[in-house]
Amino acid sequence: MSEETTPAKPVLRVVRGDLTEEELAALVAVVAARNAAAAHAADRRPARVRSEWGHPARQHRTPLRVGLGQWRRSAW
Repeated sequence: MSEETTPAKPVLRVVRGDLTEEELAALVAVVAARNAAAAHAADRRPARVRSEWGHPARQHRTPLRVGLGQWRRSAW
């Protein structure tokens, strides 16, 4: 039983110029590295959502006042 395979579509195609083997190898290395970096970036976990409890903006609140009933009002 013989299976015929269709040739794969080329990933790179040199349209103009006369590349040497070294230049073509460098081009393939750059494209492969870029694709590997993009694939690696897609595999990373999404950033953790920061808890609002320790957010620096919470440090800028109104000062607590001393007086009758102020302890109860400090939570509002």
